Amino acid sequence: MICLFLICNKINPKRSIILPKYQKVFEQLGENIKLARKRRKLTTEQVSERAGINRTTLYRIEKGASAVAIGSYFNVIRVLNLEDDFKKLAMDDEFGRKLQDLDLL
Repeated sequence: MICLFLICNKINPKRSIILPKYQKVFEQLGENIKLARKRRKLTTEQVSERAGINRTTLYRIEKGASAVAIGSYFNVIRVLNLEDDFKKLAMDDEFGRKLQDLDLL
């Protein structure tokens, strides 16, 4: 029984590591989500229920936790009617287009 407990609760060795300067991006996103929720006068209970997550997960999103699944971030953004902003992520790939143009020469 103890062995099964240890196997089920081991630390995931493949967990992504986010450098502190990039963690600030998540923290800013979390703050933006929190402000959007407050502007709409929605409670954490309302948003978490509509997004299909628990309030603890919403709290972690609003704090910018990088370990929260991107799907949970998206569901909160969708509840706030900001899904068009989500679609803009990585849309303007200026560097990628320059690399592609170099291959054409």
